[in-house]
Amino acid sequence: MAVLSRSSSTSAGAPSSPGRRPTGRSRSAGVTVAGIALRTPYWVFTGALALIFLAPLAWTAVASVAPHAGTNQVNGWGFGNYETLANYQAGIWRYLGNSAIVSLLTVVLTLVTSLLGGYAFARFRFPGRNILFLLTLAILMVPYATLLIPLYVLLNQVGLQNSLVGVALVLTMFQLPFSTFLMRISFEAVPRQLDEAAMVDGCSPFGALWRVLLPAVKPGLITVGLFAFLTAWNDFMAPLILINDTERMTLPLAVSNLRGQVQGVVDYGATEAGVVVLALPCVVLFLLLQRHYVRGFMSGALKG
Repeated sequence: MAVLSRSSSTSAGAPSSPGRRPTGRSRSAGVTVAGIALRTPYWVFTGALALIFLAPLAWTAVASVAPHAGTNQVNGWGFGNYETLANYQAGIWRYLGNSAIVSLLTVVLTLVTSLLGGYAFARFRFPGRNILFLLTLAILMVPYATLLIPLYVLLNQVGLQNSLVGVALVLTMFQLPFSTFLMRISFEAVPRQLDEAAMVDGCSPFGALWRVLLPAVKPGLITVGLFAFLTAWNDFMAPLILINDTERMTLPLAVSNLRGQVQGVVDYGATEAGVVVLALPCVVLFLLLQRHYVRGFMSGALKG
């Protein structure tokens, strides 16, 4: 017993040997330091990219309230440039309303068409399915500007030229290839057992889509809607070709016309104010829907 007690006391009071493993606290500290060291270049790189992308927006916002010679804001800082924008021709609220109508129509038409198209391509088997899907994607290979003149003639024949509805239809057509592709991979990422179980319980294919699959592909729908809105809100080429009436101009077209309204002299202050007004809804929507936007893009990557 004496030998055992002496040996136990010696081992309890002896210092740790050099080859002994570090404790849990030292290991966690080492892992933390190593993790910070590995992530620091990533943080620096992403921070630099954020500054690069945010710098033009910040410069534009500052320039819109800064004094400029030959503008409505000559002396001191203020909102004179925004007053010029607000009072231009039909007024900024008219142009904002036109842009909102075109954007909302484009979003609704794109969501409905791409939802049904993506569901059909992902869940149904029919002759020529892959060929039809490739033909839909082939629209992406056609330059945007080359189709506007034929579309102008077509819309003129059906009475939709110089119409906000016609502009929305054109923008929807160019959104459909990407939107249908994204919705197809979103549906394919959802297990087929969900809609099959719904159909066994008595749902029709449309009922299974509405009640079961629609919540599952919500991130993809939000991503499609966000892309459609950003494209329609900022598009300049289609309204330029299809709209002749100044009362029906969208905001990008109105800002472009405002830019050189006085003897060809560029009104930089009012232009910067117009850019801020154009960018603000896009930034707010993207920040609000960023989480769903990322999940929508990841849905296809997580398939299987």
